[in-house]
Amino acid sequence: MDHVELEKRPSEPSGREPGGAGASGEPGGCLVVAIRMPVRIVALVLVVPVRMAWDALAAAGRFLHRTVGRPVGRALAWLARAVCVWPFVALWRWVLVPAGRGLAWLARVLVVVPAGWAHRYLLAPLGRGLVWLYARVLTPVGQGAWWLLRGIGAVLAAVGAGLWTGAVWLGRYLVVVPVRWAVRYLVVVPVRWAVRYLVVVPVRWAVVYLVVVPVRWLVRYLVVVPAVRLYARVLTPAGRALARCVRGVVRLLGVVVAGVVAALVWAGRVLLVVPAVAAWRWVFVPVGRVLVVVGREVGEALGHAWRVAGYVSVAVGRFLAALFRWVVVEPVRRVYRGVLTPVGHAVRDAVLRPVAEAVRGAGRTARQAVAAARETVRQARADVRRALFGEHPQGDAPASREPRRPAGRTLDGSTTALTHLTKD
Repeated sequence: MDHVELEKRPSEPSGREPGGAGASGEPGGCLVVAIRMPVRIVALVLVVPVRMAWDALAAAGRFLHRTVGRPVGRALAWLARAVCVWPFVALWRWVLVPAGRGLAWLARVLVVVPAGWAHRYLLAPLGRGLVWLYARVLTPVGQGAWWLLRGIGAVLAAVGAGLWTGAVWLGRYLVVVPVRWAVRYLVVVPVRWAVRYLVVVPVRWAVVYLVVVPVRWLVRYLVVVPAVRLYARVLTPAGRALARCVRGVVRLLGVVVAGVVAALVWAGRVLLVVPAVAAWRWVFVPVGRVLVVVGREVGEALGHAWRVAGYVSVAVGRFLAALFRWVVVEPVRRVYRGVLTPVGHAVRDAVLRPVAEAVRGAGRTARQAVAAARETVRQARADVRRALFGEHPQGDAPASREPRRPAGRTLDGSTTALTHLTKD
C-alpha cells in the first residue's frame, strides 16, 4: 500500500502491477507516489486550524446575525420608515391631498364652472349667430357681388383686348416695319460691305503673308528640326544607357538584400529558434509537467485536508457543545427545576396570593364605600329638592339624570325574554 486514501475509490483492475502505474497509466508514477503523502500531511496540518477558525467564525457570524444583526436591522428599518417614509406619507395624506382637493375645488369653482357657463350661455350663442349671419347674409351678398364684378371685368377685358390689338397692329405696320426696312437697307448693308472689303480682307492677307508664314518657317528650322535631331541622336541613347545602369543596380541591390536576409534568418534560427526549441523541449516541458503534477497533488491534498478538517471541526464542535451542556446547561436546569421552581411556588402560595387577596378585598371595600357615599349624596339631594320644590306627582316625576345600573341576574329574576315568557 503506497499511501493512505481518505476517500474510497472504485476497485482497480486485477492486472495492476505492484509498486507501479496501473493499466490506465496514471501520469507521474513514482513522482506522484513520492509527493502525495507528505503534501497531504502538511496540508492537513495547515488546513485544520484554518477550517476550525473558519467554522468558529461562521458560527459566531450566524449567532451575531440572529441575536444582533436581525434586531438591529429591524430597528434601523423601523427608524428609516419613521424618519423617511412616515413623514412623507403623513405630508401626502394630511397636507398635499387636502390641499390638492381644495385647489381642485377652487379651480372648479373659479375657472371650470365660469368657463362652462360662458361657453354655454355666451360663446356658443354668439358663435351660432355669427355662423347664421355668415351663411344667410354675408355668403349670398358676397356671391352676388362676385358675380357682378366678374361680369364687369369680363366686359372691360374684352374692350381692352380689342383696343390693344388695334393699337398693336397700327404700330407694327405704320412704325416698326418702315423703320426696320430703312435701317436694314440704308445702314446695315452698306456698313457690312465696307467693313468686309476695306478692312477684314486686307488685314487677313497681311497677317497671313507677313507674320504667319515667316514665323512658321523660323519655328520649323530653328526649333523643331534641332529638337528632333537632339532627341534621336543624344537623348535616346543616353536614356537607354541610364535604364540599363538602373536595372543593373536594382539587381545588385536585390542580390545583396537577399544575402543579408538569408544571413539574418540563419543567424536568428541558430541564435534564437534552436535554443528556444531546446529550452522548451528539455527544460520548460519537463518542469511544466512536474509543476502540473505538484499542483494537482497540492489541490487534491488541500481538498482532502479541507474535508477532513470539516469532520474534525464538527467533532470538536459537538464535543464542546456536549461539554457546555453537561458543565453549564444541565446544572442550571437541575437548579431551576429542583430549587428555584419549588421556592417560586412556595413564595407564590405563601406571599403573593394572600397579598393579592388582601388587595382585591381592599378594592371591593373601597368601591362599596364610594357607592354608599354616592347613594347618601343622591338621597340628600332628593330630600333638599323635595323640601324646596315639593313632591312631584307620580306621573310627572322628572327622569333622573343619574345613569341607572342594570339589575343583577338571579335565579328568580332574569332579564331575558325567554324567562318572562316562561313566567307568563
